[in-house]
Amino acid sequence: MLRRISAIIQKELIQTMRDRSTLALFLLTPLLQLVLFAYGIHMNIQHIPMVVADQSLDNASRSYMDAMVNSGYFDIVGSVSGQTQAIQQIDEGTASVALVIPPDFASKVDRNQAQVLLLVDGSDPFTTQSAYNAANVIAQAHAVQIVTNNLQKAGLAAANLNLNPLNTHINILYNPDLKDLWFIVPGMIAMLLQTQTIALTALAVVREREAGTIEQILVSPIRAGELMLGKSIPNLIIAMINALTIVAAGHYWFGVPFVGNLWLFFGLALIYVFSGLGLGLMISSVSQNSRQAQQLTMMIVMVGLILGGFIFPQYAMPKVLQWVGYIFPLTYFIPIARGIANKGMGIEFLWGQVAALTAYVVLILILATRVFRQRLD
Repeated sequence: MLRRISAIIQKELIQTMRDRSTLALFLLTPLLQLVLFAYGIHMNIQHIPMVVADQSLDNASRSYMDAMVNSGYFDIVGSVSGQTQAIQQIDEGTASVALVIPPDFASKVDRNQAQVLLLVDGSDPFTTQSAYNAANVIAQAHAVQIVTNNLQKAGLAAANLNLNPLNTHINILYNPDLKDLWFIVPGMIAMLLQTQTIALTALAVVREREAGTIEQILVSPIRAGELMLGKSIPNLIIAMINALTIVAAGHYWFGVPFVGNLWLFFGLALIYVFSGLGLGLMISSVSQNSRQAQQLTMMIVMVGLILGGFIFPQYAMPKVLQWVGYIFPLTYFIPIARGIANKGMGIEFLWGQVAALTAYVVLILILATRVFRQRLD
């Protein structure tokens, strides 16, 4: 019995060692996961992009902005004239936070009447929580610093001063109650569409090759592009039905609002689905067997979820990982899904992501067709 078991073990080891590409995937995937989790996942988000509407333009307002930046939690990415323009910057994705400082800020600080407004994009859970906590801590620390400076200038006891010269009002946009499902459902639609389209299509060509029917296809008059289209359309229909199901269940069963244009959402989702189908066909074309295709699919889906901004915002990652994230279509569709579903944004605010996603679809389908044709040849 031991001899038979030993023979089977030896046989499997030889087969595994011969399939070096699959073996490399099995060995390198855990290391890749470790690197991504170590560098790409941050529960405490820093360097949140912030736009500033400084209507005071005095030393006190500059001191407050410096306190925000020096904390490491906020990076100023632009200046606007007022609250309306600040919200527009958040809608466009330029910033996740907007700081509005009213006129005569310095004189109001001296009278213990100063107030600032912090607008936070509520469609991103980790950004919202980090910005909320950081803003409160910074405001308290800055208020203490103001009181300390006043004590030193006036030579008064602390009991004679108002210890709250500055109030920060935080307004969370689009999800004021911080309900988790409002964050999850739009991102889940994007995640499931990517996972399903890649997984369903990744085995399309490999299955034909392993079944021995690829030779019959080669001698038929069908072209490579026609074969790819024929294998993609059933998966496309399944993916769009699932997207509709998730939107309907989230809205009617769980009470998640969908404030945007539903037709626009599904039109852009259709483009997004084609990107996943192209990526799946690429995997299927380069894979030698179904096990290799499944391993590649698992790795790409996992990396896409981490680097695409499904859970953790991209700007919190190192620049290298941000650039790697552009390889995955999820990176482009997450802002579209959350922008339309949570914010009610139109195409005028999403044209950058839509253009990038469309270009991605064209490139991945052309590349997948070429690779597929070369493998057939």
